Amino acid sequence: MKTNYLIFGIVSAVVLVVDQLTKVYIDRTMQLYQSIPVIDGLFNITYLRNKGAAFSFLADASWRLPFFIAISVIASVVILSVFLRLKAEQRFTALSLSLIFSGAVGNLIDRARQGEVIDFLDVYWRGHHWPAFNVADSAICVGVFLLAIDMLREERRQHQSKP
Repeated sequence: MKTNYLIFGIVSAVVLVVDQLTKVYIDRTMQLYQSIPVIDGLFNITYLRNKGAAFSFLADASWRLPFFIAISVIASVVILSVFLRLKAEQRFTALSLSLIFSGAVGNLIDRARQGEVIDFLDVYWRGHHWPAFNVADSAICVGVFLLAIDMLREERRQHQSKP
């Protein structure tokens, strides 16, 4: 079980530090809406601020900030409670949960401090842009993907162990 705590602590700390440092760096070195091409035709660093969630969902709702803060706090508490119930051998699950947790906390810090989230990773193909995102968003997506793989693997193990 100590390994799970180590995984959770290290991954969460690294993701949170990288997330917050990249956001501070973007905020201090770029102007809002400034874009720097990294891979022409595919990827830019573009400084944006997002008051909503993914795809600027609820960005104009007057109650959005308390709602998003509450959702982030609830998600963090749920993730921690699930983590505390893990078995020692569930290291992959601990990794997945630590990514999701640190992403949720990273964006929670932004919302609590600034009322919005700094996004800067801009992926596109021709004229079609994926909504800009940040390190915290990336951690959440990777964590959910890994958790889905872990759940499928567990389901397969249980299915194979049945007579």
